[in-house]
Amino acid sequence: MTDILGYKGKRVIVSGCFSGMGEATAKILLDLGAEVHGLDFKPSALPLASFNQIDLRDAASIEAGVAAIGGKVDALFNCAGLAGGGAFPAMDTFKVNFIGTRHLTDQVVPLMGEGGAIVSIASTGGLGWSRRIPVHMELLQTKGFQAAVDWAEAHPEHVAEGYAFSKEAVIVWTQFMGAHLIKQGIRINCSLPSPTQTPMMATFHATSGKEVVDAAAEPLGRYTTPAEQAGPLVLLCSNAAGGVNGVVPPVDGGFMGGLATGQVDISKMMGKPKADA
Repeated sequence: MTDILGYKGKRVIVSGCFSGMGEATAKILLDLGAEVHGLDFKPSALPLASFNQIDLRDAASIEAGVAAIGGKVDALFNCAGLAGGGAFPAMDTFKVNFIGTRHLTDQVVPLMGEGGAIVSIASTGGLGWSRRIPVHMELLQTKGFQAAVDWAEAHPEHVAEGYAFSKEAVIVWTQFMGAHLIKQGIRINCSLPSPTQTPMMATFHATSGKEVVDAAAEPLGRYTTPAEQAGPLVLLCSNAAGGVNGVVPPVDGGFMGGLATGQVDISKMMGKPKADA
């Protein structure tokens, strides 16, 4: 078995290919022999089969980018995103991280066939999803880009600063769509990264506080690299993961396991002093 991942000659799309996890993902896919088409707000320096500039805050931009690629698409990697904490307007963050990502996926799915695969980047910052499933299911009933924008603008109490709720939405949407897209032979999954050393890290430090970010990097004791996050994304859309669908695996160096077993000090992430033993 020489090509267990099965990317050689496959046509794939990577959004967010300019930097960070998206760039690292595109590099791996190129090394594996895939025909990689990039989408981003900023131009990529990678030797891609094509690059189209898009703005995930704008539906027409997304549609034009996908139309320019055309043809059959075997895999979609949704790697574009914005930081939260007030670094960007809340609606911009929510549009890029969820509404635009969903709309991009909706445009690509008709180009896919049996064996197609989709993966998105969520976050351990979206772990509150299970407490708000009814709210997210209401959001998921919206059809199209503008309807989702209208819903979000009508519910600022849920959108808040945009980041956590957007990542929760990606998680619930992934699980919801897993049961639907598999009927067409298309799989969809998403990952939950812990803090990763990307160009956005300075923004996370400024908005959330370094101590809070560092707490989310335990028990590994360091930030992951973009390549460490990209590998699992590539695996999830590969032939080797053909039975994996609708799941949300953590790629967090043991954070969730440590949290569940009391080995991570959650008080640091909540901005509260640790209680005396």
